[in-house]
Amino acid sequence: MHRLVALAFVLASCGSSSSSTSSASTMPTVGSAAPDIMLQDQTGRVRTLAEFRGHPVVVYFYPRDATPGCTHEACAFRDAWDRLQASGTVVLGISADDVVSHQRFHDDQRLPFDLLADPENTAANAYGVPVHVGIESRVTFLVDRTGRVARVFPDVDPAIHCDEVLAAIAALPAQ
Repeated sequence: MHRLVALAFVLASCGSSSSSTSSASTMPTVGSAAPDIMLQDQTGRVRTLAEFRGHPVVVYFYPRDATPGCTHEACAFRDAWDRLQASGTVVLGISADDVVSHQRFHDDQRLPFDLLADPENTAANAYGVPVHVGIESRVTFLVDRTGRVARVFPDVDPAIHCDEVLAAIAALPAQ
């Protein structure tokens, strides 16, 4: 019975952006330094946010690989890749899924950006992203070229989110 409840929650999370439980820590505010991360990507390589200083970075948290809402969101970023690259923007997707799951999802969807494994919810906790039964909520942070939070999207709708992020990137000051 508990597995059915957990599965229903995962499916609801990936199809919807609503969230009713908050994380113990608070989300960074606009203008604050973005917490650095140190997580493995889909190939096992350790990545940090600091290595992308000088570029805008989209740090998006999502519930699970290969679920409908999460796939829609990832593919929207993939389909907008030319526009994201033209602005010099880096995209990092983060979920509690492991490296193997990320590799499969990355390859199946032909994603041109990295997916970072956060099985202990370390990054989610640093960013104040709500976590329910080990599943990270759908929240995005736009980090500017200096490493500061430029925008927080706390309640993401995968159907329109990429366009919102592109508009926020276009509004960043040129540096």
